[in-house]
Amino acid sequence: MRILIVEDECALAELVADRLKRDRYTVDISNDGEEGLDNALSGIYDLIILDIMLPGIDGIEILKEIRKNNLDVKVIMLTARTELEDRLLGFGNGANDYVPKPFHTEELAARVNAQLNVGKAVTDSMTFMDLTLDYGSSSIRSEVTGETVDVNHKEFQLLEYFMNNPGRILSRDMIYDRIWGMDSEALSNNLEAYMSFIRKKLRIIGTDVSIKTVRNMGYKME
Repeated sequence: MRILIVEDECALAELVADRLKRDRYTVDISNDGEEGLDNALSGIYDLIILDIMLPGIDGIEILKEIRKNNLDVKVIMLTARTELEDRLLGFGNGANDYVPKPFHTEELAARVNAQLNVGKAVTDSMTFMDLTLDYGSSSIRSEVTGETVDVNHKEFQLLEYFMNNPGRILSRDMIYDRIWGMDSEALSNNLEAYMSFIRKKLRIIGTDVSIKTVRNMGYKME
């Protein structure tokens, strides 16, 4: 899952990002309101940690734009403001949670995990048909053959993205934005290489699940 931190205190943003990466999240950082708004409206994030006091555009205005565009993303407001009216302003504009500064990174990580598990059971794995992706061991397993093989970080992210969108055609741009980030300088052949590795591992474990190339459109898990 991908998280955006919009926070102008660079050291704090990096500290939070490092903590969230330990929970296997992919994390991007924006240090001002204008960049934060552009990234927030990209639609590639599952959750946004959004400071209210930002240079350029403040967090409440960013939140309003997120909700105006009907983006399905969780938003945790992060701010030094602790007055009741400020919290109500955030919630009234669609914030999912509110964490006042100063805070402990473990508490914020717990709030993030809680938001991203709303409406679904907390689990150490996810399954599509007979294919199981194990978060604890970073591996995939066929529930039919019982065979297991390890996957690296990028393979894990790609499989998670496809398994969250079974049967949906994911374009190359969508995949690059989601997995490598919009500012990535990844070479155009990186995706093909990773898809080759993943397909080989799917064959090794003998799963019925495959990832098909849809000509001129992208890829689809089925």
